Amino acid sequence: MATPETRQRPNILITGSPGTGKTTLAAQVAEKLGYDFINVSEEVKNHRLYSEFDEEYQSHVLDEDKLLDHIEDRMNSDHGGVVVEYHGCDFFPERWFDFVIVLRCDNTLLYDRLAARGYPDRKIRENIECEIFGSLTEEARESYPAERIHELVSETVEQMDSNVDQIYQMASGWKK
Repeated sequence: MATPETRQRPNILITGSPGTGKTTLAAQVAEKLGYDFINVSEEVKNHRLYSEFDEEYQSHVLDEDKLLDHIEDRMNSDHGGVVVEYHGCDFFPERWFDFVIVLRCDNTLLYDRLAARGYPDRKIRENIECEIFGSLTEEARESYPAERIHELVSETVEQMDSNVDQIYQMASGWKK
């Protein structure tokens, strides 16, 4: 079982409210670093890692145990170098991640992004409230050591580019 001490390259978790740019950022970071990219939502759909489909929220209900079993070998590799993207983080084993990136976004901009996706009103409202209260930052703080957590603003293309560069620098300087 790999740990930060035995891993050759860091594993990175990118989390945040829906609409903050997690998927785009994670894909760009993984590409720039040459890391494996795990888009949890896609894994859940493609490998049926869910317990049901929630009609009200128009989304699959994640079966956390199935997901963890599905990605465990990739996450426990001594090689490391995995970028995982998902809106939650408290169910992942702490030992899997060396960096936890929490993306934040202005509520008005986030509302517009979620509405453009066609999210139901209740789902938009709950995600906006989650962002207002910093729920995902708090979840990260309760689940990982403070030195692993990095909050980044993700509202513009320029910020996205800067975030990619910042994460690249963190990963490149890891353990040096």
